Amino acid sequence: MRNRTLGQSLVVSEQGLGCMSMSDVYGPSDKTMARETIRRALDLGVSFFDTADVYGPFTNEKFLGEALGTHRKEVIIATKFGNESLPDGGGIRINGRPEYVRAACDASLARLGTDYLDLYYQHRVDRNVPIEETWGAMKELVTEGKVRFLGISEAAPETIRRAHAIHPMTAIQSEYSLWTRDVEVNGVLEVAHELGIGFVPFSPIGRGFFSGSITHLDELSDADFRRGNPRFQGENLDLNLKRVRSLREFAAAKGVLPIQLSLAWVLAQGGNIVPIPGTKRVSYLEENISAGIIELTSGEVAQIGAVFPHGSTAGPRYSDMSSVYI
Repeated sequence: MRNRTLGQSLVVSEQGLGCMSMSDVYGPSDKTMARETIRRALDLGVSFFDTADVYGPFTNEKFLGEALGTHRKEVIIATKFGNESLPDGGGIRINGRPEYVRAACDASLARLGTDYLDLYYQHRVDRNVPIEETWGAMKELVTEGKVRFLGISEAAPETIRRAHAIHPMTAIQSEYSLWTRDVEVNGVLEVAHELGIGFVPFSPIGRGFFSGSITHLDELSDADFRRGNPRFQGENLDLNLKRVRSLREFAAAKGVLPIQLSLAWVLAQGGNIVPIPGTKRVSYLEENISAGIIELTSGEVAQIGAVFPHGSTAGPRYSDMSSVYI
């Protein structure tokens, strides 16, 4: 596994492991299977593990901390705050208040069983709190040694600039894949390059869609998040599957899986890009890691991108997009 550098100095494996799916998001979780996947990821050289307090909620961080165990010093752990789970179980609210930043960090440290966080993201931007106040509190966490590096998720370019002015930003995390290419046109990738900030795509393989194996909602468990995702619904699903067929043909000609091809395409977008495909299965992890050895010419990158040009995907990526790119 080769390494890449986020920001100026945070060295991580060129692929991270997104751990959200290990907590009942895409159907029931299997902790034994998930532990085996984390163990195998370590064996394969994965050093970058991504979680958040809201996953579970709270259980994902605790599980990851326990699963990594004695390997803590060998890895980079990224977690997030900002999607506050309401105590009555009534959903979440976005919270960027300085006092909450500190409380959330302390809680994450305890659940992960560590005395520092390598990379701490603001998960969503709070419209009601100036970004300078939120990042002022985050900067204090760095000064105190509780956090090493700071990042932000799903933020707009101007917000990124304002936060970066308070404390240097190491990573921006947003959804990016063949069928989610907003950051190419809304200025997010541009500002990342300009300011020397690393970019961490989540869902880089289209939430598993690029396998081409999901052809009907009935193939997903009742608890699977994707059942409520617009891109997996009705006519949207049919239209998106037509494009995936072209991707499968291209992958077959190259002798790889379509998911591997889609991930190789993301990796080819720049040396500051570190995707975090999520999985809870060893076999899928190994397939994803193998994408790193696929060599694509500039012509092939352009051809693959033409399968899903920006704006061609049927359906928005969330039913409610009001909390992204603020």
